[in-house]
Amino acid sequence: MTVMPTNRTKPKALTPGVIILGIISALGISGYLYRLWAGLGAVTNLSDQYPWGIWIAVDVASGVALAAGGFTTAALADIFHQGRYHQIVRPAILTAMLGYTFVVIGLLADLGRYYNVWHPLLPSMWQGNSVLFEVGMCVMIYLTVLYIEFLPIVVEKYRHGVSISARFPAINRVVDSFLHLADETLGKAIFFFTIAGVVLSCLHQSSLGTLMLIAPTKMHPLWYTSISPLFFLLSAIAVGFPMVIFESIVSAKSFGHRPDIPLLSSLAGYTPILLSVYFAIKIVDLTLRDVWSFVWAGTIESWLFGAELILGVLIPIVMMVTPHIRRSVAGLLTASSLVIGGVVLNRIDVFLVAYRPLYADKPYFPSLIEIMVTLGLISTLVLIYRFFVLNFPVTNHTSSAHVSADAETARVQR
Repeated sequence: MTVMPTNRTKPKALTPGVIILGIISALGISGYLYRLWAGLGAVTNLSDQYPWGIWIAVDVASGVALAAGGFTTAALADIFHQGRYHQIVRPAILTAMLGYTFVVIGLLADLGRYYNVWHPLLPSMWQGNSVLFEVGMCVMIYLTVLYIEFLPIVVEKYRHGVSISARFPAINRVVDSFLHLADETLGKAIFFFTIAGVVLSCLHQSSLGTLMLIAPTKMHPLWYTSISPLFFLLSAIAVGFPMVIFESIVSAKSFGHRPDIPLLSSLAGYTPILLSVYFAIKIVDLTLRDVWSFVWAGTIESWLFGAELILGVLIPIVMMVTPHIRRSVAGLLTASSLVIGGVVLNRIDVFLVAYRPLYADKPYFPSLIEIMVTLGLISTLVLIYRFFVLNFPVTNHTSSAHVSADAETARVQR
């Protein structure tokens, strides 16, 4: 048996971009560890008036929203039976799994007593009236679901056996048995985990929009609305596909292969519909609450609110309904980036810009270590994503490489 050589070479593990990300990651990790040792007061500009900063607005609220591509893509491919999108489900699941993992890591930095994060696991400490409790439980369970959904990729990687420790072969046998059991059972149950992931995501995405409803006198009228949970859910769903498109194009460029533009263009066709629903409800909400005067006030709040809607909603709608823009790499990347930027800006506006405590001594601005930790977490996430794509069958590129390697192994054995 002869195996035809593949014309695809494995990308370099160490590149200038990886080195830069590694430096940023190292600085962020050092700042993170210093925060855990020294406490919030020593490293942040948070206060009693401003208890939440960029670690909540960016690392948690934005991170959860941008990880929505996992459940939206899985729902489209597996629940709505759009089979042509199956090839982008794995990268979306990986992005969501790492995104939620780093959301939890970022949340630990923001918790004063981070070592008590396990308390919600105890029924005696449950508080059913707390929105944060509901968010925490849903994120905890959904993260578990994401790791289960990722297991088939691990199984495919180690289908010919696990070699973790040469000294302790019993460990290899235990892990191999676990993966074999997962391979036998997950195929029959993965659909139920997909449904569970969609339900859990909808619950905590909307609940994040409920967090600021307890502060009506401290929120700017442009962002304080009783249907904030609906806006958070709709915006998370709307950004799911653009995030997958953005990740697909950027990773394709990084790993030296061409993105599937026809497939991504087809996926982008759903985004204008979702954004239009969000925009229409936003206009109705502004009208019913009679706050249009704040939109035209010419304040920093009105400019940022306008940027959310114009740059993050209206312009992407126009771009994605224009055929020649939607079918080009630059057009897809630009439109997707605008949607992502609009959602991130919205989360920053809701949790930081719109919030005005009654007795604040000075406005909040993140400290250098806060910024450093945020950039470090993002850089570390990108590096780990790159590691998984290079070493596991996540994309078509890596899948074909693993298939070729498996075939070559089988040929040598014969």
